Amino acid sequence: MSDDQSPKRARTFAEEVGAKAARKLVAQRHPSQVWFGLGTMGLIGWSVAIPTLLGAALGLWLDARFSGHSWTLALLVAGLVLGCLNAWHWVAAQDKAMREPPEDRDE
Repeated sequence: MSDDQSPKRARTFAEEVGAKAARKLVAQRHPSQVWFGLGTMGLIGWSVAIPTLLGAALGLWLDARFSGHSWTLALLVAGLVLGCLNAWHWVAAQDKAMREPPEDRDE
């Protein structure tokens, strides 16, 4: 490792530690974020479960009306994929919002 890379790496590490410390201070000022985290887990679970169950219900209805294909399995998988994409999009947006520096505002 050359000496040119060491200061750059140290600065990057120092900036990362500083950002984590700032996030921790914000979290300590807002203890309700623990409940927000638990609610987020529930929201993610429901955002996957609801489309999956709706797809299965629609598939059962289609299977009762029409024959030839297994609509239940196909729509169950489609609902699962849709729910996972929805959850992934929401988590990515929340992660981006968390990593942005906090706004300076008086509370």
